[in-house]
Order: sequence, then structure tokens, then C-alpha cells
Amino acid sequence: MRVPVSWLREFVDAPKTLAPDELHAALVRVGLEEEAIHSFGLEGPIVVGQVLEFVDEPQSNGKTIRWCQVDVGESEPRGIVCGAQNFVVGDKVVVTLPGSVLPGPFPIAARKTYGHVSDGMIASARELGLGDEHDGILRLAELGLDPEVGTDALPLLGLDDWAVEVNITPDRGYALSIRGIAREYSHATGATFRDPALAVAPPSRRPSASSGSEPAPLPEERGARLAGSNPVPVTLADDAPIRGNQGCSLFVTRVVRDVDPTRPTPAWMIARLALAGIRSISLVVDISNYVMIELGQPLHAYDLDAIRGGIVVRRAQKGERITTLDDHERSLDPEDLLITDDEGPIGIAGVMGGARTENSSSTRNVLIEAANFDPVSIARSARRHRLPSEASKRFERGVDLAVAEPAAARAAELLVELAGGVADAHVWQVGTISEREAIALPAEFVNSIIGADFSDPETVDSLSAIGAAVTATSDGYSVVPPSWRPDLRDAADLAEEVARIVGYDRIPAVLPTAPPGRGLTREQRLRRSVAQVLAANGHTEVMAYPFVSEPQLSQFGETAAAIELANPLDGAAPYLRTSLLPGLVTAAQRNLSRGLVDLSLFELGTVFLPDASALAKRVALPPGTQRPTDAQLAALNDSIPLQPTRIAALVLGDVIAKQPGQPAVVAGLADALAAVDMVAAALGMTLTTRAAEVNGLHPGRTAAVFSGEVQVGFAGEVLPSLALDLDLPKRVAVMELDLSLLLDLAPREVSSHPIATLPAATQDVSLVVADAVTAGAVLAAFTAGAGELLEHARLVDDYRGSGVEPGTKSLTFALRFRAPDRTLTAAEATEAKLAGVAAAAKECGAVIRD
Repeated sequence: MRVPVSWLREFVDAPKTLAPDELHAALVRVGLEEEAIHSFGLEGPIVVGQVLEFVDEPQSNGKTIRWCQVDVGESEPRGIVCGAQNFVVGDKVVVTLPGSVLPGPFPIAARKTYGHVSDGMIASARELGLGDEHDGILRLAELGLDPEVGTDALPLLGLDDWAVEVNITPDRGYALSIRGIAREYSHATGATFRDPALAVAPPSRRPSASSGSEPAPLPEERGARLAGSNPVPVTLADDAPIRGNQGCSLFVTRVVRDVDPTRPTPAWMIARLALAGIRSISLVVDISNYVMIELGQPLHAYDLDAIRGGIVVRRAQKGERITTLDDHERSLDPEDLLITDDEGPIGIAGVMGGARTENSSSTRNVLIEAANFDPVSIARSARRHRLPSEASKRFERGVDLAVAEPAAARAAELLVELAGGVADAHVWQVGTISEREAIALPAEFVNSIIGADFSDPETVDSLSAIGAAVTATSDGYSVVPPSWRPDLRDAADLAEEVARIVGYDRIPAVLPTAPPGRGLTREQRLRRSVAQVLAANGHTEVMAYPFVSEPQLSQFGETAAAIELANPLDGAAPYLRTSLLPGLVTAAQRNLSRGLVDLSLFELGTVFLPDASALAKRVALPPGTQRPTDAQLAALNDSIPLQPTRIAALVLGDVIAKQPGQPAVVAGLADALAAVDMVAAALGMTLTTRAAEVNGLHPGRTAAVFSGEVQVGFAGEVLPSLALDLDLPKRVAVMELDLSLLLDLAPREVSSHPIATLPAATQDVSLVVADAVTAGAVLAAFTAGAGELLEHARLVDDYRGSGVEPGTKSLTFALRFRAPDRTLTAAEATEAKLAGVAAAAKECGAVIRD
């Protein structure tokens, strides 16, 4: 929301010396967010000049310039070169003299051009920041101005004004207006506030003809309207409300006749709208936008003579279409709320009007609409048609019901004053303004929930200041919120308002003391431990989006059913992930494209694994704010998919860089298995691997990971062909483990390994087994048979060739034996080794290699 300071001063007593930073600071104190400062970026001298004479001078490039003599209120006229052709002798214009600065910044100086020394510049509307017009210079007569020559043009045109921009949170739609910001500035500083809605003289109000009376018969000219009766009866006919809320609760109309649409918008209005971020279009449209910014009530102005019959506010019918003001023909959805006449739609309610009833240069009679629409309905239509607008932004956040009539009256006043129109004596209204329900506020509730000490007078004064009606009761207060604050619904909202108005600085900054016996849960500690171990060993943690495309679903692991989002952020990725690896691949692709070719990434996150029954369940929610029943809540819980936590890693590039005497070592299966070992160590577990085939991974370089007999994940290398398709190097190592399952299987307490103080006995053993027997199976059997003295065993060689029978292989393991209470003898170590060999022979048919 942009707030021109001159406009703000009309409704609140802000000092003339108020600086932008001071205004921002005041608004921040009452909870608004500082954004930016805006101005026209002009520096004088910029004055009113009058063209005394000019000579057209054709140029060799085909362009004709004018060498002008311009009176700027000095003793002698100035010679100025101008390329525009839209002025005549005697026109008063805006002249930027040498030393002035235009937005850019673009300093003006006397310079030689086209054979003359141009002593200044005659400015266009765009150069001054008053609009987009740049085909000709700004003629002050077009703005209805006839100032004295030499007058300072900046205050004349409102170009010396500035505006602050603040961010308005969705619950405070009332602040999307000068009226709302002025009220907030008053809260912050104590300055006197004058409500502009109360300054409008109200006309006599009559019920709409749709309430029972009939419109007067039309005169002989088709489309003419009589002033003595309701010129356009309005009917509210929403037969398909969203969430039980009627699409339109209030519809106010006002008629202004005999307007002159060719009259110019005054310069002060153009300047204020420009600072507010809205460009000038035409006088009638500018007035409706001006009142919207001033009071917060979106308006729409119809060409009264283009409306056929009465107005009906209803939902769209299947197959209906409308051409909107931007000249786009749009297909309408049955959920769209429409403004219609006897010939069809004339506007999408609260979003954009229709072209058929648009105001034009031939418009003479104007119908002003000030309505109140359901926020949800407007938000959905604006998004459905991709038509965000200043009006829809306000309706989505809630508009003050009580300001509709004053806004229509204010627009009528301006049309009379600036367009020469004549306003009908009556305002017509359909719908009612319902009274707000009182909220019970217990006496000590504010202090208990805010944690500060606010006195009773402070509570009452704060709530009264925001416009609430406060009545003392036996146990506290009864508070009726103002019409412009639909966000105030319960006692907690009122407590927040007291803290905001009195001042957030009254809330003490006290660090709460955690109760004894609390802290991280076991699962939280273990998850952190896993992440810390991987990070400490050189992996970088990433956080990928949980949304994936259909091809990504089947890249790795088992192809599973996935949840498709009804309203995805990205239409190309509408599914919730069933694996972490697609996100790691995307992160790797991004880093590779930026020249980072050696990567070690991991992610700890959730995946979404629905079963068929959960996908089939569709639970209907009750309308509005009605609480779901226990049965509905249970059904909702049953429909929620499983969301286990997983840990995944991806390694590519060189794990050891090439250097003198050391060739580069490329990432591979060993690095994926090393990441698995890191996770196992962090959890105090022993994980084993077995050869396996996993979708998307190399069939000969992939392992399933087990805890005992329970599979907990996999590790391996990506298929080279798939890696190339994904624009990755040929060798990419990955692993993914079910961390939720591992946490269930891990020991309740992870014990640390004491530092050994006694020497170890090292040996090795070579065992011959059939090719089909995996090294993991041999190692598991050997480890179980060797007993507690075996501290560590590691595969160091897999030999197949001469000296070994065809169909067999020789597996060599490095062994380390140690006893906790004594130094082992060689005989004891050999005895433990042979026990392991016996176990491997029994389980795997292994024999010691000669």
C-alpha cells in the first residue's frame, strides 16, 4: 500500500515537517511493515512556460523539430528545441530549466542540438511521471489549468509530494486505504483522526426495486432511465454459495447524469494516483480508483445507458462467456459470481467489469456500484482467470460493509464537481449491514495471554481507539468490534490489539525457562546425530522441494502410487515424492551447471507413501466454520499417507583429486556404502549388504542394506545410461535408507566404543567360495563364528583366475583381534580365526585357499 503524504494529511494531523522515515517508523510501531519510499524524483527549477513562437525545421533524418521561444517569467524568453508537434503558439507548458533533474536521474543542461543551443526542455507527461503519454508535450490547458507564467510547476501539479509504501498483512484489509493508514498513524502518534467516511453528505436512501416495487416505465429513447424511480433494480440471486456464504451481501447503486467524460482528470488527482501506483485512464475511472484508495471500497462505474433492464448478481451458467475491460473473451466457471443484466454478464464481481457497459467518450449517465462480495469467491475467481486487481485484493481481505454508501456518495460528489454531472437524489441499496456480535473479554485475559501488565483504562482506551464499543460487565468487558475489522473474532484478537496500540515495547523480553526433564527426544537426537556425522565426513546437506514430476517418480527404487496435488505450485511437478533421490539429482544438476563437479550431498526428509485404500478415500468436509465430527476427523486421519523419514546421499566426481603421485579417484559404490556405514555408526547399529537389483541402479554394483533380516534401504551406482540422460557424470553413487525404520531398530541407547589400551593381533584369511556366494554372506558367517575376540573384518581382495577353480572366487579378509582384559597370543587369535572359517564353511561352503 502506497500512501501519499499530502493525502494522508487530509485525514490526520501529521506535521508539515514529517519525513518519510518518521512516517515509516510510526506505522511500524503499530504492526505495519516498512517497504519503500516513492517520489517523482524531480528537482527544480521546473516552471510554467508559454510558447511565444516557433519555427518548424525539417531535418535530414526525416524528423521535423521546432525551434521555440518560450516565456518562463524572466526578462527574456528562452530558446528551446522541441521534437513534439502537438502544441500551438500561446500554449502553457511545463519547462525544465538548466539545473533541474528528471527521474533517472536525467539532469537538464543547456546543450547544442540541431544547430541551436537548447536552453531547457519542454516536458511530456511521462517525463514528469504523470503517465505513459510521450508522443507530445504536456499542455496545461488539457488539465484545465491556466497558471501564471513562471509559476513553480512542482506544487502546481502535485509533483512535490512523496509516498511511503507499507506491507499490509492479509488480516488487515482495512489498511489498504488512506482512511485506514490515517487511523493507524493516529494510533501510533496520538494525532487527531478525521474519518473521511463521515465527511460525505449522505443522500436519502431507498430500498432497491428488487425488494418488491417495479421500475418505472422507460421513456421513448431506448436505454434512458428516469430519475424519480430506481433506474436499475438489483436482485441478489446467488443460488450456489461457497461454504454457505452468499456471494454478495450488499449492493449499493448511485446515478450521476449529464457527465462530461471528456473533461480532464485534475493534475492533483493524477499525481496522487501515480504515487499510489495507479495510472490515470479517464476522469470517470480515475474517480472510482481515487475513492477506492481513499476509503478502501472498490467501485465500478457503468455506462447507465448500456445496461439492459435490471441487474442480477448470480453465479455463472455453464458455457457463459464475457469480454472483460481488457478486451479478452473469457470462459466462465459455474463458481464465478457475475454482475448481469437482461442480455447477460456485464462483469465478474469484484474482479473486472465487462466491455459492453464500459464508460467511453460518449457516456453521459453513470451508474456507480459499491458492493460487498464474499472474499473466498472473489479470491477464487481472480486466480482462476489470472486477473489480480486492486479491487480483488481488497475484497479478498474483507471490505467494510458500512463504507459502501459513503464511497458511492463520495464518487458522486467528485463526478458532480469534476465532470459537471448531476447526482440523483437517492441512493439505492440491496442487502443489509448486519450488526457485529459482542465478544466477551475477561478482566485479566489480556495480561495473562500477552505476559505484560496493562491497566484497565489502557485496555478500554485501546479498544475504543480502534473503533470498538466497550461495555463493562461483571467479569470483564463486552466488546463489539467495528465494521472495518472483520479479523477481530475472539478475545485473543482483542488482546493482540491492546498490545499493538499500547506498544509492543511494553512486552518484556524474558527467555522462558524449560521445565526439568525435557529436551530433545530420542528420535530427534538420533536424527541430528546422523546429519552431523554425514556433514562431519564431508557431505553437504540440501533441502529439496517435495514435489516431483511423473517421470521422476519412477527413476529410482520401486515404482509406487503417488499423491497428486489438486492445486500444485508447479503444474509440471504435481506429485508428492516417494523417494529423496530425485531431489538430490536436481540439486546435483544445478550445481554441475554452475561448475561444481565434485559433489557429496545428502538430505534428511520425509517421503509420502499412500496405500491404495488411502488414495481411494475422499472425506467431505462440513461447510463454513463448522467443526468436523469425530468420525470425519478419524476418516481424515486414515486418509493421510504414511510419511516416513529417510536419509539419502549422492556422491559424484572425484573423491580424491588428482595430484602429483596420486591419480584421481572417482566416486563409486564404495562411497555409497561408506555413507551407509556412517549412518550405522551414528545409530550404534551394524548394517549388512547383499547384492540386489534396484530400479535405476547398475545391476552389478548395487546392494540392498539390511539390519538383521530387515531390509532398510539400498546403495549403488546409477545406471550409466540414466546418468547421461540426467546430464550427470557416468558414475554417480547413491544410497537411501528408511531412517524411521532404523530408529525403531536401533538400540535404545547408543553406546560409545572405549579407546583400546591393549594391543591387537592382526591376521588375514583367504576363502574360496562359489561365484554365486556373496562376500557379505561369507563375512557375516565368519564374523558370527569368530566370536567376541574379532574386533574388525574387512574384504580386501576378490580374486578370480589361475590357481582358483573355474566357477569359484577367492575372497581375502583383513582381520583384527583384541581382548579387553589381556594381550592376545597368536594361538588365541588363530583359534578364533579357525572358528570363523568353520562357520563360513558350514554356511557358505567356504574353504581356506592353499
